[in-house]
Amino acid sequence: MPAVNRLPSGRRSGALGALALAGALLAVAPVAQAAPAAPSSGPSSGPAAAASPTALPTPTGDGAKSICKRLPSTDGHLTNALNRLNGDATVAGSVARLEQRVANAKAAGHTEVETYLNGRLTARKALVGTLKSRQDDLKSVATWCAAHGKGTGK
Repeated sequence: MPAVNRLPSGRRSGALGALALAGALLAVAPVAQAAPAAPSSGPSSGPAAAASPTALPTPTGDGAKSICKRLPSTDGHLTNALNRLNGDATVAGSVARLEQRVANAKAAGHTEVETYLNGRLTARKALVGTLKSRQDDLKSVATWCAAHGKGTGK
């Protein structure tokens, strides 16, 4: 009986799987390309305007109950983030630490790194203002929640 060169069974099944996948992709591709385009019904047609069967229903409320329920957790997250951002140079993620890195890059003459870090520093300083504003807004929401019996509020 002559010897037949065959692939080991693991390679053979892998090759067959790849061949089956390629065949499936080739069989689907012409169908997708040959599908006629839907007639245009005006400038508002398109993927965003088309109704899909899995579209979510229009909200009937503002979600106040769940916002009030998550209030303590949200306040904790904001407090932790602000504590981190306002930390000293030993705190990872703080503005002071990033300022120190900018100063180190400038002292080392790494102008490209300094420019990059300055951009991050600008964004991080803006983040502090945004988070403080959200924390103030959250205090107003807590007052509202307490007044309307929607949660304990803080």
